[in-house]
Amino acid sequence: MRGKVRDVYTISETELALIATDRVSAFDVVLPTPLPGKGVLLTSIAEFWLGWIESRGLARTHLISTDADRLPDRLFEPGGTARGDLVGRTTIARRAEVLPIEFVVRGYLEGSGWREYSSSGRVCGHRLPPGLARCGRLPEPILTPATKAAAGAHDENITESDAASSIGAARYEQARAIALRIFREASAYAEARGLILADTKFEFGIDPEEPDSGPIVVDEALTPDSSRFWPADGYAPGKPQPSFDKQYVRAYLEQLVAQGRWNRSPPGPELPGDIVSGTLERYREAVERLTVGA
Repeated sequence: MRGKVRDVYTISETELALIATDRVSAFDVVLPTPLPGKGVLLTSIAEFWLGWIESRGLARTHLISTDADRLPDRLFEPGGTARGDLVGRTTIARRAEVLPIEFVVRGYLEGSGWREYSSSGRVCGHRLPPGLARCGRLPEPILTPATKAAAGAHDENITESDAASSIGAARYEQARAIALRIFREASAYAEARGLILADTKFEFGIDPEEPDSGPIVVDEALTPDSSRFWPADGYAPGKPQPSFDKQYVRAYLEQLVAQGRWNRSPPGPELPGDIVSGTLERYREAVERLTVGA
């Protein structure tokens, strides 16, 4: 199965292979320009965070291995992708029944949260104090769920009540508590390394072999593709912050939208070389600052 930025293959009834490509998506659109080496960087940091989550007893995750040698020979066709091409890009994961909700946790006010707050004083049903600045820190992290859209469609922010209704209140509360707990501990970890974790999204699934054990973290976690990381030194609310994530790509695309050169619908525009290299540079710095010496 081809996803936005990952390709998924069945290994067995209990295991999947997730291959991180160099594709990049923004505004739920897969762009035509790859970011060379992005898949390796994201696999590295996702492996780190998933192991970090499990080692601290915060949650179970889908991670089994990142060893491409564990992939069965039947996945490779003569003349096609070689095993060596997948080194550093492979995640062998537990199969899970994925909950159809993205659990977005916000500690700061930016992106779609800032836009909604500016117009209504709310974010996904949360009434927030008046007078908050763009990129300002929230009194407490909030959970702002979103629907999981199919490729080419746009995710939609929803209220917590709607999210709970869609998957069941008990299951929602389990996943919500895990997401907030991971966010708080990951924020403290990032802060100790000079980074602010502004917001992130988690996805959860139910392990069919242990359905009563609670949700497990699936997909990626706390990567530059799913999170906003800002440098702590120089942080100043009231304006956009420099980011170690794909905000560099989004900012370029927003310029095109403002100029009437793109409407946020497929097909996406090509990315110029400086945007490609600048984005990769930010991804590399995020990986190094978060994982080196950990």
